[in-house]
Amino acid sequence: MDLLVVPAIGFRLLYAFVILRHNRRRLVSIAVTSHPTAEWIARQITEAFPWQEAPCYLLRDRDGAYGDVVRQRLATMGIRDRPIAARSPWQNGYVERLIGSIGRECLDHVVILGERHLRTILKLYADYYNRVRTHLSLDKDAPIHRAPCLTGTIASVPMLGGLYHHYVRA
Repeated sequence: MDLLVVPAIGFRLLYAFVILRHNRRRLVSIAVTSHPTAEWIARQITEAFPWQEAPCYLLRDRDGAYGDVVRQRLATMGIRDRPIAARSPWQNGYVERLIGSIGRECLDHVVILGERHLRTILKLYADYYNRVRTHLSLDKDAPIHRAPCLTGTIASVPMLGGLYHHYVRA
């Protein structure tokens, strides 16, 4: 998990909280706020993981926003807290790569108007990322597995307001 800082119109800073599963690089949750607090982050973790699907451990950086409330919530849910070493973002490389991809592939092409707008854009990107965007580490498959279409007529489906296209059998 990690926090992403997004400048909005009027130079207002918004924060996106991202949780990524390592095994299939699936984007589990994205939440947006203008003031991230430990209580808010703890609530997002609870909403992201139903009790049956909670991971064994959660990798995070040493940001001050992850206070005692977050650590207590992780312990209550049976999730081991694994903070990375100070000033070592490469130790949480998957989520850092995801944050870079969100910036390069989505947010660099859009002017964010506010929290609701950012939430909508990131929800659309999460759907694109999980269902369509291919990953070399997954043998050019998406995080949510999809069967390849080998025959038939192909149609283009615009995604993210036409920023990307998904090609499907018509």
